Amino acid sequence: MQLTGSQIVLECLKEQGVDTIFGYPGGTILNIYDELYKQGDDFLHILTSHEQGAAHAADGYARSTGKVGVCFATSGPGSTNLVTGIATAYMDSVPIVAITCNVNLPLLGKDSFQEVDIAGITMPITKHGYIVKDIKELADTIRKAFKIAKSGRPGPVIVDITKDVTAKSCDFRPVVIAEEEPVKTFKSDDINTAIKMIKASKRPFIYVGGGAVISGASDELRKFAELVEAPVCDTLMGKGAFDGTNKLYTGMIGMHGTKASNFGVSECDLLLTLGARFSDRVTGNAKTFASKAKILQIDVDAAEINKNIRVNYAIVGDLKLVLSAINAKLEKQEHEDWLKKISDYKKKFPLSYDDGKLTCPYIVEELDKLTEDDAIITTDVGQHQMWAAQYYKFRNPRTFLTSGGLGTMGYGLGACIGAKVGNPDKQVINIAGDGCFRMNMNELATASRYNLPIIEIVINNSVLGMVRQWQTLFYEQHYSQTVFKDKVDYCKVAEGLGCLAIRVTKKSEVVPALKKALKSKVPVLIDCIIEEDDKVFPMVPAGASISEAFDEKDLTGKK
Repeated sequence: MQLTGSQIVLECLKEQGVDTIFGYPGGTILNIYDELYKQGDDFLHILTSHEQGAAHAADGYARSTGKVGVCFATSGPGSTNLVTGIATAYMDSVPIVAITCNVNLPLLGKDSFQEVDIAGITMPITKHGYIVKDIKELADTIRKAFKIAKSGRPGPVIVDITKDVTAKSCDFRPVVIAEEEPVKTFKSDDINTAIKMIKASKRPFIYVGGGAVISGASDELRKFAELVEAPVCDTLMGKGAFDGTNKLYTGMIGMHGTKASNFGVSECDLLLTLGARFSDRVTGNAKTFASKAKILQIDVDAAEINKNIRVNYAIVGDLKLVLSAINAKLEKQEHEDWLKKISDYKKKFPLSYDDGKLTCPYIVEELDKLTEDDAIITTDVGQHQMWAAQYYKFRNPRTFLTSGGLGTMGYGLGACIGAKVGNPDKQVINIAGDGCFRMNMNELATASRYNLPIIEIVINNSVLGMVRQWQTLFYEQHYSQTVFKDKVDYCKVAEGLGCLAIRVTKKSEVVPALKKALKSKVPVLIDCIIEEDDKVFPMVPAGASISEAFDEKDLTGKK
């Protein structure tokens, strides 16, 4: 059948099972939006307040559902506004397809109005990028884009289409897209070697990354941990892959990880690295990281093997498949003394905060109690992000959405909207700092436009909290450009954007505010006023060994 390029775009999205699009229209993409108008019943289109919000929403939708997120933008500044969101998705291995439109083919390369080479600009931060100049290549290109985005290690793909291609017509033949199963890429010898290393270990430790979430390996991971009888730590990206209430769980590892995790990994004799990439925020000083241990790394991406940390053995493959194969052969191990030592660390070095005042950890703990494992938590980046990761007990995968690799301030609210659209029956809450909230607060207008009952918790200390913490500890309290002493009233901003607003200034107000927000059928902002000098502990100084983690008691010299 003969279809226009715009029709082909939408038909290809239907082939992929796409029913939700986040975007913002403009001149070069108008043909697609006109076709979208005609086919409005087939798609839910969320008009965000800014293209960056669309990219983050597609990202949050993808992380929370496991599907490919889709966003639209026009040429020039429309497409470049997607860049931060695309980079965020790339760093955290999130499958999104960004469809942009460019100027007509004869105008390419002539500095035409709103012309940019978006495929070129995003080349380092996408798995692949296309510019479609021939309508006959359009359908196959979109199909390839989705396959690349979701296969192997997922990631973003951009498809840029010249406007004349969206208007032309050609023959279109629909295809049925079959769900692809992960490909087995490892051998029996790999499994046997892994089991041999596990059996030889006296002090094994399991380090879980985002690959465990992406591969859907939670059940296999739980069984594996029980068979190995090893403590388990996770990264920001790995949260929820292993139940945060499990007795084997020791908390997050790294710069703001628990002492139990950091000390345990520093003392183990076998580090089982599952779907993790040895980020610098995890390893600290790479030369001393897990220096007493042999390291077994399992990852779907061969490029991650020996990239940051030299390992003793690696298995390249889908984590779910690899763990299933190991579990089928591995006998139950016993490490009673080792588990007792780690348990003693957990008791000796628990996470703690000042319970005599209103703090973010208290807010997060109360939120955890009230949501009872039935919520998706998104965050922005900074102190509140670390507190959320430390104090909310994530029990299931795809319930913690945060920008780990890029550290994108302003990520959380867009991701929260995307997650809510993808999971309408779930409570979805974004925890943000006031600095992050200022970045993309305009997306509250998106939430109110679609009456999305999300909750935006602003941890308001009138400073850039994490930067100020560094300035306090390492820059002689030189608070250069990190203080917000102005007249912005976030409650009035939220109300002006069509949301319910609640201000919290003391502990007794937290639970009533959360209960009211959780029962509301409209978007709610809770402005929580905390002290400017609250700090995230434990902490590892940049470049130091994770065994050098310190907390407030260490700073004050208390025992």
